[in-house]
Amino acid sequence: MSTFDDYLATFDTEPGYLNWAAFGPLSTSVREEVFADADLLGTGRPSSLALVGERVGEAKELIAELLGAEADEIALQPSSTHGLMHALYGLSGAVIASTAEFPSVSLTLERAALASRGAVSPRWIAPPDGRVTTDAVAVALDDEVSAVAVSHIDFRTGYRVDLAALRELIGPDRLLIVDAVQSFGIVDDDYAAADVVVGHGYKWLRAGRGTGFARFSARARERIVPVLSGITGTSAVGLPADQLPDPAASAQAYTVSGPDTLAAARLAVGVRGVRDAGVAAVETGLAERVDAVIEIADRNGIAVSSPRARERRGGIVALAPQEPARIAAALANAGLVVTARGSAVRIAPHAGTDAATLELLDEALGAFGNETFISA
Repeated sequence: MSTFDDYLATFDTEPGYLNWAAFGPLSTSVREEVFADADLLGTGRPSSLALVGERVGEAKELIAELLGAEADEIALQPSSTHGLMHALYGLSGAVIASTAEFPSVSLTLERAALASRGAVSPRWIAPPDGRVTTDAVAVALDDEVSAVAVSHIDFRTGYRVDLAALRELIGPDRLLIVDAVQSFGIVDDDYAAADVVVGHGYKWLRAGRGTGFARFSARARERIVPVLSGITGTSAVGLPADQLPDPAASAQAYTVSGPDTLAAARLAVGVRGVRDAGVAAVETGLAERVDAVIEIADRNGIAVSSPRARERRGGIVALAPQEPARIAAALANAGLVVTARGSAVRIAPHAGTDAATLELLDEALGAFGNETFISA
């Protein structure tokens, strides 16, 4: 059995789960490892605590490997929003971002601007369909802009931003800050184009909450002040008592306190799973499931507002039915777990989504389209 087949074997969710963009049920490998590590922490022995503590370094090294970075550029975070806070609160100048961004980006940028008393200023753009393209960014670009903050994959439509093109557009003198929650581990892209990359393991990595991380390149560390730096973010060795040491020279400067070692363990296992399977293989497997979802929607006359080209999408398929509430209810009644928000119904399979789940989706959409109503 190939390594990718081993990876697929870690999916044991019941048929009907199509909500991986919202939450990834923990994989079998993550559950097994975390139970073992919890037992070690239950002993209280220094050797056991140290053994579980090694997961922190392991997680950093694995994340760095997938990002094409160095381990000292990685800081573990309670969430991706925490990573964005470290980045945006420490900036100055105008920051371009879409008004349609996920709130982790837009709200954090707005709060950073308020806290900085104008040192940071949002430069909002409103591109068509919320898709952040180079054309949309170029209109807002001027000498006052110091950074662009963007989601790699749009949470509504699944549109994938062209990171390389954005990097070329903004040049080397501005920072590119990327929220990769909806792409890390499932999209084989060149993340080196970004200066800051934040992510979280609770969706596609299937590692649960508390598994955030952030990568700060050398250029980012030169320009982002570690405003929220805590006792773990200093240059001191050990507890910095009775002194006020400088921030650490590494990404550790962008941390507040010691990480949850069990969360680090879950993150390490989740990242190792996609690393061993091969991100490219995971992306291909996911793309095939997304193709199948789009084909099912087309066959049943449901409009799709997501990109169809594989290079412009991730794992999200946004349906735009005429009666979104009714179709969401029909899917729920059929045992399908999706996200219904406003006028869209978001379908998010994973590489491990089985044929039975896709058949359930096809049957539910087919039955919805063939409903007949008899008036009394």
